[in-house]
Amino acid sequence: MARVVAGREDVLQHLGEVFRTQGFEGASLAAITAATGLGKGSLYHFFPGGKDEMAEAVLDAIEAWFRDRVFAPLRDGTDPAAGIACMLDETDRYFRSGRRVCLVGAFALGEVRDRFASRIRRYFAEWRDALAEALARAGHPPAEAQDMAEEAVAAIQGALVLARATDDAAVFARALSRLRTRLLPR
Repeated sequence: MARVVAGREDVLQHLGEVFRTQGFEGASLAAITAATGLGKGSLYHFFPGGKDEMAEAVLDAIEAWFRDRVFAPLRDGTDPAAGIACMLDETDRYFRSGRRVCLVGAFALGEVRDRFASRIRRYFAEWRDALAEALARAGHPPAEAQDMAEEAVAAIQGALVLARATDDAAVFARALSRLRTRLLPR
C-alpha cells in the first residue's frame, strides 16, 4: 500500500534511514521507493536532482535538528552546564542510545566524502565550536575548552562506531557517562 505523503519533508526520515543502512552508493532507487512508499515519479517530483538532492535534504534536516536541539542550547543558554547536559541528553536521544549510525559521520568515511565535504566539515566544526563556547563560559581557558570539545565530539563519534562494530550499544552509554563526568562541573 502506498504511503500518504503531504510533502517532501515527510520522506526525509525514511531517506535518512536508507542512507544509514545502505550508504549513499548502496541506496538504490528500489530501496528508496520501498522505504518511502513513493514511486519514482513522486520521488523525482520532490527531488528533481535525484539522489544527490535527497542526500542534501537529509543533511539539511540533520543540521537543523542539531542546531535547534544541541548547538543552540550550548551557545544561547544562560547556564553552560545545562547546555552541555542538554547536548549529552539530546545526542543520546538522536543516536538512539548508540543504536543509530551518524549519517554525517558515515558520509565522512564513505566514498561520497568529497561530494559533501563542506557540509560534513561545517557540521562537525559547528558542534565542536558550540561545545567549546559553552565550556569556555563554564570557566575553562579557551584553548582547553577547544581541546575538550574536540575530544568530546571525537569520543561520541568513536563510541558510535565501536557500538556498531561490537553490536553493543552500552559502549555508547558508557562513553556519554564518561563525558558527563569530564565536561560537567561536579
